[in-house]
Amino acid sequence: MKEALNGIKVLDLSRILAGPYCSMLLGDMGADIIKVEQPGKGDESRYFTPPTWNGESCYFLATNRNKRSITIDLKSPEGKEIIYKLVEEADVLLENFRTGALDQLGFGYDEIKRINPRLVYCSISGFGRTGPEKSKAGYDLLLQGFGGLMSITGDADRPPAKAGMAIVDLTTGMFAAYGILTALFARGQTDKGQFIDVSLLDGQISLLNHMATGFFATGKPAGRMGSSHPSIVPYQSFKTKDQDIILAVGNDGQWTKCCDSLGWTDLYNNHKYKTNNDRVANRNDLIPIISERLSKLTNQEIIKKLDAVGVPCGPIHTLDQVLEHPQVKAREMVLDVEHPIVNNLKIPGFPVKLSDTPATLTRYPPLLGEHTEEVMAELGYTSDEIKGLKERLVIGDFSKPSI
Repeated sequence: MKEALNGIKVLDLSRILAGPYCSMLLGDMGADIIKVEQPGKGDESRYFTPPTWNGESCYFLATNRNKRSITIDLKSPEGKEIIYKLVEEADVLLENFRTGALDQLGFGYDEIKRINPRLVYCSISGFGRTGPEKSKAGYDLLLQGFGGLMSITGDADRPPAKAGMAIVDLTTGMFAAYGILTALFARGQTDKGQFIDVSLLDGQISLLNHMATGFFATGKPAGRMGSSHPSIVPYQSFKTKDQDIILAVGNDGQWTKCCDSLGWTDLYNNHKYKTNNDRVANRNDLIPIISERLSKLTNQEIIKKLDAVGVPCGPIHTLDQVLEHPQVKAREMVLDVEHPIVNNLKIPGFPVKLSDTPATLTRYPPLLGEHTEEVMAELGYTSDEIKGLKERLVIGDFSKPSI
């Protein structure tokens, strides 16, 4: 059976991370992603280094599988005509330029809608299309700070910390994909496209979830608590005899099993720790006791005992440990990719498993402009016309690497 999004064509004008991650998710499910890049330069993430792999940016490699790359000068009149022709055939246009930039180039939603009323136009920005900050540039780190995430990340006695990966960019890409699929479903009922306004800020506010609702309820903003949980105890990391461990006792039944398995009958019988509400109220007394007891046991001793009774616990892996873990391999979450420059390329796999229309790897992350002639020919341009466009620097001239 064909992939779920087979037949959907996405004109991808986005770059760096949020937009490319969105289009990659769509490409994984079979959409034809035409990635438009600047001749001679391309997506800025091609130059985000270190690290590199045979000279290629790992940042770019990780987020651009299942796409075709074409290079077009968007500012040239002929380049604009090429984009308009692509728009005529596209189902989706995805962009993450600063608010208003594409309108100035002639690619705003009103113009695109006139050419193709059925097209779904998804715009990703830092702060959205409305509000006093709408024209402000936005990057992941900026929105981690502006959106409140850094204020609740890290230890209480340390400065605010950012998440270890670009969580705002990546989740915004997911929200954009969700919006696009919703709009495509709606189009099936109305035969009309629509405009989708997605911002890093909105996504981050959505992720605050219960933290935001808690503030509305109490008037008190949450602070930094390290790995601890404001509403569940014990639910954090602890140092053991040899490593660090996560103990995530999510309910009173698990607390009973935890105490029984580890021989903590005195803690279980203590009225101060009987229920989760009790443990939260008395965390400052309980956590030092647990810390002292776990420090005398190894990770494996603890995990073996708690796994046997179904109490959630586990190690804090380094990246090399988790990427080599048998469970990750069993889930096929590392893809081996054949690439013309990068030997033995490996990238993260597909996070969603569909039984009948699974995600597939059909294309390696493209070289800059690799598919320009192919796409131009599909639009009806002749070899001579393509040659002329190259000579006038409207499109880039791709040559295969000699590696």
